[in-house]
Amino acid sequence: MAMSRSWRQSWIHLAVVGLCFGFALKALGLIEATTLWSDELYSVGKSFQPSYGALLAMLREDTHPPLYYSLLWLWGQAVGQRPVSLRLLSWIAYGLGGLVMVCQTRALAMTQATTVPVRRALALAALLAFCSPYPVRFAVERKSYALLVLLVAIAWFGRRLWLQAASRPGLWLYAIGVLAAALTHFYGLFLFGAAALWDGWQRRWSLLAAALLALLPALGWIVHARDYLFSSRSGSWIGRPDFALLEDTLARALGPWPLPKLLVLLLVFLALRRWGMERSAPEQGHQPTLLDVSGGIPSGLMVMGVVLISFVKPLAFSRYFVVLMPALVPWLSVRAASLPLTVWGRRASALGVGLILVLWWHQSFVGITAAVAGSRESDQFRAISQETAARPERYSPRPRLFNLSDRMEVAAGRIPPPLTPWGDADDLRARLLVSPLPASLWLAATGPDPVVHRRLKPLERLAEQAGYTCRIVRPEQPFSRVLLCRSVASDPPSPPPFVAP
Repeated sequence: MAMSRSWRQSWIHLAVVGLCFGFALKALGLIEATTLWSDELYSVGKSFQPSYGALLAMLREDTHPPLYYSLLWLWGQAVGQRPVSLRLLSWIAYGLGGLVMVCQTRALAMTQATTVPVRRALALAALLAFCSPYPVRFAVERKSYALLVLLVAIAWFGRRLWLQAASRPGLWLYAIGVLAAALTHFYGLFLFGAAALWDGWQRRWSLLAAALLALLPALGWIVHARDYLFSSRSGSWIGRPDFALLEDTLARALGPWPLPKLLVLLLVFLALRRWGMERSAPEQGHQPTLLDVSGGIPSGLMVMGVVLISFVKPLAFSRYFVVLMPALVPWLSVRAASLPLTVWGRRASALGVGLILVLWWHQSFVGITAAVAGSRESDQFRAISQETAARPERYSPRPRLFNLSDRMEVAAGRIPPPLTPWGDADDLRARLLVSPLPASLWLAATGPDPVVHRRLKPLERLAEQAGYTCRIVRPEQPFSRVLLCRSVASDPPSPPPFVAP
């Protein structure tokens, strides 16, 4: 019987490892399934500067600290500045971050005063770290979030080593993780600022000193970039906290329809507590310590502080809360594994986890598949670059992003170098004052339909005032609007569209 149980447990853990590899490899296979969207193209523009000095000068006019873009600049120099190589950096960080969270879970499970099934905790942590929507969504995105998760996980790992064993290498690891996380994203600064306050309150002077010293470079960067960071332009797209912020954050963590899912999970837990747990099981102790050592208490303090400040200066943005994962995944895994479930309770829980994984297999990849013609975040830059690469006289409300998209498509070998760069409304106005006028103009924008119509209207009006008639090219293409405007006086046939190899 013992051998049969051991064999069954081994099979389950092999299945968990296979699932994690399946999610990770599927994400890797989708690395180029979708277009680079606007935020990713801004990252291209910021990080692909001719020199590192130029990069730092540009980042002084940005809302993020410099470490991620510095790494991206070095990575591009080493492996090439192409969409696939750039997204690959995030995928590597996603894999390493998941491994650190699993190692943290194992250490926490083994040091609890009560007996915790370590293998069960490891399985839960692996599924949350590699298969849940939040990490998968950012695994192949040219943004700093996967790297931020890795660095925060490293910092919490080092902090735990110091708290549990007064390990000097752990203190150094904590300081390095704090330094790097705070220079990657300002939520890293907020998080470990909260950790420093908490550890100071607990009179943990070594941790307090390590965090404060490690946060100094990020604070110095804020002083360096203060003209932009404290202007009205910084974070102007972020709204004040409301119910939509909570729902969107939960949706990123749990997938679509998060509130009904939470209600179902609550009902399942109540049913397990009533019928699926051993009555005589001892109460689980030392949970505040677990929450503290895992980083959960500082994470909660950070959330409360950010939300309160956001009513005055909006800072709370749903995808930024991915910073909570390195604390929540180990804590939740150890707590769930320690529940004193009966045989019925374990079977019901396994069924529930299986159903969640089936949902996650679809929902984790919703935003990174090519289901909607390769669009991403309601953007369609790639398709428009390919449609217009062989056309002269191209104009857009956001020419910089289209020029960056062209640059990436050329680097990927999907289009030849464009005949002309994109221009904006001022460029179009100046061109229409020069004779002879071009026989045709190409106007383009990308985004949700009402947005692209509004963005293109001023350009379309300029063309019509100059004697052009405009029609939509490929009206069936989602999240894009491309207009071909032809002069009434001269209406030659347009050249055939370029077909990507």
